[in-house]
Amino acid sequence: MEYEVGNLSLQEATRHAPVVDYARCIDVSKRPANHAGDWPEEGKLYPVRVVNSLLEGMPLIHILGFQAEAPYYNAYAPHRFQMLYTMWLN
Repeated sequence: MEYEVGNLSLQEATRHAPVVDYARCIDVSKRPANHAGDWPEEGKLYPVRVVNSLLEGMPLIHILGFQAEAPYYNAYAPHRFQMLYTMWLN
C-alpha cells in the first residue's frame, strides 16, 4: 500500500491502514546537516511506516508522531532501523 509522505501521527496513519509496524533504531550516526526536526534515539522502539520515496527511489522509514521539515520530513534510511513486528489493530 502506498502512503503519502509527510509528518503522520499514529492516528492519521492507522486511518489509512489498520496496521502499525514497529522498528528499533540501531544507527543514529551521520545526521544530515540540513535535517531540521526530531531525530531518533539509538536502541529505542518506534511505531513506523515504510514509505517508498520517489526522490531516492528506495523505501524509507517514517517514524509516526515525529515532526521534521522538508525535504526529509520524518523519513530515515532503512539501515538505521531493525524492523521487529507488525501489529494489526481490531
